[in-house]
Amino acid sequence: MINGETWDVAIDALLANKIKTALTLLGVAVGSACIVLVVTVSLLSRNYVLAQIEGVGSNIVYAYPPGNQLSRPTADEISRADLAAAQLLPHVTEVAGTYDYGNSTMVVNGQEKPVTLVGVTEHFQQIRNLLILQGRFFDNMDIQTGAKGCLVTQHLADKLSGNVIGKTIRVGDLRFTIIGVFLERVSTFGESGIAEDSVLIPFSLIRYYKGDDYVRILYAQADSPQMVPLVTREVQTMLRSRHRLGAVYKVENLSAMLDAARHISRALMATLIAVAGIAMLISGIGIMNIMLVTVTERTPEIGLRKALGAKRREILYQFLIEGLLISGIGAVLGVSIVVSTKLVVQPLLAAEYNIFLPISLVSLLLSFIMSCTTGVVFSFLPANRASKLEPTKSLHWE
Repeated sequence: MINGETWDVAIDALLANKIKTALTLLGVAVGSACIVLVVTVSLLSRNYVLAQIEGVGSNIVYAYPPGNQLSRPTADEISRADLAAAQLLPHVTEVAGTYDYGNSTMVVNGQEKPVTLVGVTEHFQQIRNLLILQGRFFDNMDIQTGAKGCLVTQHLADKLSGNVIGKTIRVGDLRFTIIGVFLERVSTFGESGIAEDSVLIPFSLIRYYKGDDYVRILYAQADSPQMVPLVTREVQTMLRSRHRLGAVYKVENLSAMLDAARHISRALMATLIAVAGIAMLISGIGIMNIMLVTVTERTPEIGLRKALGAKRREILYQFLIEGLLISGIGAVLGVSIVVSTKLVVQPLLAAEYNIFLPISLVSLLLSFIMSCTTGVVFSFLPANRASKLEPTKSLHWE
């Protein structure tokens, strides 16, 4: 059993060497703070990637015929009937399609500006998670009747003077009335037909102007992330069954991006853990070095205690307690620094960048346990050396 006297002696010894103790505490604090930061950065990066993907649209599966449109027969295009068939698939909640009308020009402040005209079907806003800043999105009446309304990107709206809602614009030889201004929540990684200066119009207008009754990209939304691979296979099977044998369709999802993000997150965590491990190793070596010096300086004290009846295990426990106290207090100090920094920085990050630092309770406990373990392990060699000193030789050393 470790009696109270052993604790008192250990605490008095640390207080008697305040500078050495403070420097050792600082090393442990840095190591423990690194462990908390490792988990925090890993969680932050993972949450950021997931937020980006969710901003594109939750659980999206998209399909399109690859290659040049001019070299494809019309029968290979994705039709409105294909969209209806996809809507009937199990685990599919919404289906939409887009048709890129192509590059055109629009007069902005007396100058012609290149824009992209995109026809969209119903439910496109829900699937792509578009943010409507002004006005509204197309309703069922707009889609069915082919009303000459349009939505413009925020970037394009900023270049138009005044309130743009209700304003008539000319895109090429076509005229539209602006009914809304939208914004993609995040970048779409090049998988969308929406460019920086895009004008959305009802798909029925594409049929009227171009005579085409098919979409370039089919979007299907799965009812859960777990169903995305299954929905991907089902959409592929559905398209193959509804078209000729030689037709080729690319059906993809964001799973590959998620897998890449997971690999990057694991690699980042492994690297940061290695850095944190080095920091803990350095702090452990610092503890052992200080303790070895302390044992040498306190050789007469150890000899006197043994001469007065202190047992070997009491000397061993005394120095182990000193290492435990240094590492434990250092861990608390490091954790306190990280938590305090989070409390100070969090309001600024939330206001400016909408970023929230996820400090996990598990990382705090892990940091404390690893620091205490490091302190005890690296204190064992000095403690064992101190416990083996002979009283007569220790007193003779003085």
